Amino acid sequence: METFHYITGGVTAPQGFLASGLACGLKKSGKPDLGLVYSETPAAGAAVFTTNKAKAAPVLLSQEHLNHPHTRAVLINSANANACVGPQGSQDALRIATAMAELLNIPPAALFVGSTGVIGVPLPVKPILSALPVLKEKLSATGGTDAARAIMTTDTFPKEWAVAYQHEGREIRVGGMAKGSGMIQPQMATMLAVITTDAPVEKALLQEVLRSVVDRTFNRITVDGDTSTNDSVFLLANGAAGGEPLKAGPALDAFTLALEEVCRQLAWMIVKDGEGATKFITVKVTGARTEQAAETAARAVANSPLVKTAFYGEDANWGRILAAVGYSGIDFSPAKTRISLGDLIVYAGQGLAFDEEAAKKILSEKEITTEINLNQGAAAATIWTCDLSQEYVRINGSYRS
Repeated sequence: METFHYITGGVTAPQGFLASGLACGLKKSGKPDLGLVYSETPAAGAAVFTTNKAKAAPVLLSQEHLNHPHTRAVLINSANANACVGPQGSQDALRIATAMAELLNIPPAALFVGSTGVIGVPLPVKPILSALPVLKEKLSATGGTDAARAIMTTDTFPKEWAVAYQHEGREIRVGGMAKGSGMIQPQMATMLAVITTDAPVEKALLQEVLRSVVDRTFNRITVDGDTSTNDSVFLLANGAAGGEPLKAGPALDAFTLALEEVCRQLAWMIVKDGEGATKFITVKVTGARTEQAAETAARAVANSPLVKTAFYGEDANWGRILAAVGYSGIDFSPAKTRISLGDLIVYAGQGLAFDEEAAKKILSEKEITTEINLNQGAAAATIWTCDLSQEYVRINGSYRS
């Protein structure tokens, strides 16, 4: 199996991809708010979208464009979600996509669009349209970070990752960018990601691989349990690395591992940058009868406000963890269950006497793992989350203003 290594460049690390980002005036701060990723040649396009029934206009349009044989670009604005504003939202999304496509000399359906920001406010179309020619002119093989900054909302840093590996004498690269900090529980969820690769992969297979990878990465994180109206993950494969399309077997396995590494790193960055977060928490459920049961239990723990505030307060309150598993709906025996904080066992069928100072030391770390062993079977699942602080309330109590 080929091994991959980290490289710089984000979405422009793979061959044949350009990107740009700029400020068109959507953000009151004057910071960048419009980003573009472009493939110099036709690419296979895949995408996974939010399961929220209240889908934003750009999601609905991109779902239609997913049916096009190839994809050339992804255009994303921040500061406005273009969601829940009636028919005008769809008209605006299409108008912007069409204008960008004309400038790039591509069919409108070869363009994905994404928006992120405040829900229920009409999208300011004029400043976006005015900025599109400059956005095109700024396209660059080193523009990945500019695009990553442009899609940020409450994010505190741009999220980029890229890897490369050797396959049959040629280098294949996978790169990506993402945004997300709050309203995060992807269920394909406000989270957006664009992934690029120069690997040759046919469209149907690319879609299948993306969905499976998203299930193991972006769909295993939660900041606050909310699934956005706009969440989208876009993947473009332009085949610029050369060679025949990858088929099932070792070649596809190597690509899948590289794609999963990029998506996992981006997902972890989203959690670490969770609104007001001070700790990165891994919730691991083992010994379950099924993976679905393990994931259900882990997600209940990861989403519990009481669990998350206990981690913030560095309080070894294992009762909140057990209670969350108990109301998750899975069938389990508390008498057989074991709960650990780091390597410290705090519950094994009943509460144990444990060293509070040792627990405090574990919980004072920036990265913490809690394991819940159900002792029922061999299945396991992991959810990544963060703590819940006063800062989260402050940020979201004044989000629109």
